[in-house]
Formats: sequence, structure tokens, C-alpha cells
Amino acid sequence: MDVRAQVSMVFHLDKCIGCHTCSVACKNIWTDRRGAEYMWWNNVETKPGTGYPTKWEDQDIYKGGWEKNGNSVSLKGAGKLKGLKNIFHNPHMPVLEDYYHPWAYKYQDLFTAPEGDDQPIGRAVSLVTGEPIDIKSGPNWDDDLSGTPDYARKDVNFKDLSPSEQEAMFQLEQMTFHYLPRICNHCLNPACVGSCPSGALYKRGEDGVVLINQDRCRAWRMCVTACPYKKSYYNWHTGKSEKCILCYPRLESGQAPACMHSCVGRIRYLGVMLYDADKIEAVASCNENELVQKQLDIYLDPNDPKVIEEARKAGVHDSTIEAAQRSPVYKFVKEWGIALPLHPEFRTIPNLFYVPPMLPAMAQVDGDGTYQTASEKMFPGIDQNRLPMKYLASLFTAGDTARVTEVYEKLMSVKLHRRNTTVGDMSDEEVKELMAKSKVNADTADAIFRLTSLATFEERFVIPPEHREESIEMLEATADAKGETGFGFKMRPERGA
Repeated sequence: MDVRAQVSMVFHLDKCIGCHTCSVACKNIWTDRRGAEYMWWNNVETKPGTGYPTKWEDQDIYKGGWEKNGNSVSLKGAGKLKGLKNIFHNPHMPVLEDYYHPWAYKYQDLFTAPEGDDQPIGRAVSLVTGEPIDIKSGPNWDDDLSGTPDYARKDVNFKDLSPSEQEAMFQLEQMTFHYLPRICNHCLNPACVGSCPSGALYKRGEDGVVLINQDRCRAWRMCVTACPYKKSYYNWHTGKSEKCILCYPRLESGQAPACMHSCVGRIRYLGVMLYDADKIEAVASCNENELVQKQLDIYLDPNDPKVIEEARKAGVHDSTIEAAQRSPVYKFVKEWGIALPLHPEFRTIPNLFYVPPMLPAMAQVDGDGTYQTASEKMFPGIDQNRLPMKYLASLFTAGDTARVTEVYEKLMSVKLHRRNTTVGDMSDEEVKELMAKSKVNADTADAIFRLTSLATFEERFVIPPEHREESIEMLEATADAKGETGFGFKMRPERGA
């Protein structure tokens, strides 16, 4: 057992209001500069929809992530041989138009235009070329446009739905949408790290954050192809790749990442989880129907004495173990089992988990064509969700509808229990039946409600001390043993030595 610590996140989609405050906070801090205009390390997509960049989920186009080869995995569109073949022309690389062409408005023309009969306007000007452009798309172009032919109907997650099921989805009375915020997943098996020819990408040992060494980056851009979530970007001005760094300078000072700190809906949770690094290869190469369960199994119980012992042997600090014991992410993912990874079939073992949204029920039509909008029960059953379970399973469980249904049954149990507790107008039999089926007792339901609805800042963000001083001491000790400086250069002998 090789116990390591990983900073992980949970996004509660039932609480996201799509305000994009998280995106703007990140943009203002990290990507508000030349060459990064099109970058959104944090973006909020509307689902159903094609996302950003367009159709990023379709790996038939972009060849991102890993694919199973016997008892191991290999990169789909990158790697030594594949990368060498595409070194001068990569057909799987997203182009600027797949993101959007960044622009600004030339407002100065409103004041400097000569007098005339026409009304002067501030034309859109490209931030890349400086030339006037016609705006065709933007970073959140499909925001709230769920159901439109250009976006929702091209969502690749509809692939498992029959034509009749898809058509039913797009009847006006039945349509729905939800938001999907995305940042880098800081995966346990990151394809970006495995694809980099220059070794510029690496995973920090103390917290698992994936970073890019700007000094070593040589602009091969294999990381852009390899990341199936398209969260590695190329800066055309500096000639370097960039990505979400999980605001590690803030983490090191005990602060929450900017996107999480600014979240209006308070949908974001951050904590540390302990995992067994010896299982990574087995998890990444397992059968597709086992991916979700195998990934959940890799995370260890931080209260288990054996795990604590092995963690200490591996150098995990006691303060990190204590933070893992209080982690809200562990509760959502392992203890309660209501948070799922996004597209586990990419086999990167992502560390960002989502609590699915409680979607509205779908109106029913009888034989006479009359809409039946009333329900026999106060809360309609899960089988009446407007988004089919097949769609949600394509997002979160590699097609396993049973696991998605299991999560929804738990969420519905909490909903019925809290309604019955606060109002008391529910049928006791109905509540007890669903809670027994979902294996959620009253105490668990109250705990889920507490962390979901009433959690304090300290409960939502349990940030482990980074202990960077120990990492620095280790590097210095290693350098001294080799007769080097902390930068890897040989020390000159003193005069007279």
C-alpha cells in the first residue's frame, strides 16, 4: 500500500445558478493577459450542449485520454510514436475557432468618428490579430440555449438514446437544462503528464496538484491533445502551455481557490483524500463497467488505523491525515456515495466529482393528447426526470444507469425526509420505503442536508497544511549530500581546500 494525499473537489450541480462568477474570478487572477484571452481555466457549460471547446467530449474527434490495451492503457492521440508522427501537424488539436475567437469592441471609434449622417459603432476587433471580425461564438455561447439545434442536439451524450427518445427530449414542454462548471480535474492518471515529451508537466507529491514547468515547456502541445477535458491550453504569445493550477499559492496560505471562494451558489467543496497509488494502473485498465467502483475503491478510509500507519510511513503529515478525516469530499464521494466523476471512461481517474442535479419531472400526455401535469405524489418519481438516465449515465458513470439511479434515490430520500421533518405532510410509509431502499437513515439524511444547505465556509473547505517547508528542506538536504546548491549546480570548493 502506497498511501498518498490528493486535494479533491465536489461540485453540487443542484445548487449552480450559472452566474459565471467563478469564471470571472479565475479570469481576473490568472488569464487576464496577452495570449490567454481565449483561456477559461474555469468555465460553466449548459447541458445539454456542446461545451467549450466545441464537442470536447467527443474523443473520436480529439483523441484525448487513455484507451485500454489488454491489462494496460495507452494514450489515444499522443505518446512517443503517435506524437512523433504528428509533431508538425496534429489533426486532433483543437483550433482557436473550436474555443472562440476572442475580441474587444473598438469603443474609441464612438468618440473619434467624423461627423456624418450614420450612427458610429464600436466594431468588434480580434484580440489576436487586431483586425475587425464578425462574432460567431463565445466562451459561454450556448449559455441557457438548451434545446437549440446548434447546441443541445449535438451533445455527444445523446449517443445511447434512440431517435424517438432524443426527439422526446426536444419537445418544448419536456425540455430542461442544467449547468456544468468545469476546472482541471488534477487526475490520478493524468494524460497530459503522460504525453509531454519534455517532461514539463508533473504532479506535486504533497497535494497531487498537476502543474506545468514553464521553463521546461517546449510548446509541443501534446498535453492539449491528450487531456480529454481540454483543460490544457497553448499561449500563442509566450509559446508555452498553461492550465489550472488549483490556485496552489492560495492553498499554501490556507485560502480556498478563487473560483471556490467566489462561488455565489456555494456549490463547491474542497478537501484532501488519501489514496493507494499502487492501485492506479489496475483502476485505469479495468473494464469500463467497473471504472466508477474501482475508482471509488482507490480512496482510503482516513480513520482506519492501518491506513494511518501506512500514510505516516509514506511521509504523509499528521495534519494532512486529520484534514482527510474532516474532508467534505470524502463524505460526498465515499461515505454517502452521492458524488460521481465526470466521464470516467477517459481513464484519467479525475479528482473532481459532481452531485447530479435534481431535475424537474416530465409532463405526461394521455391518449387524448391532454397533458397530465398533476402527480399522485408530491414529488414525482425518478423515472419521470426530464433528462433520461442514459444521458446522465453517459456523463457520470460510463453508461451505468443503475448507479445514477442509486444516487438519485439517495438524494430523493433526503428531500422526502426533510420535507416530512419540517412540514410533516408526507406519507410516513412513502418516506420510510424510499429511505430503506436507498439505505439512507435519518441521521445520514440530516448530515447530507447540513453539508449541502447550511455548511459554513470552514465545513466546505478543509484545506490541509501544505508543509512546503519540509519539501524545501528535503531538496536542500539532497543537494547538500551531492555537493550541489539547491539549484542543482556543483558547489565550488573553498579557497585552500
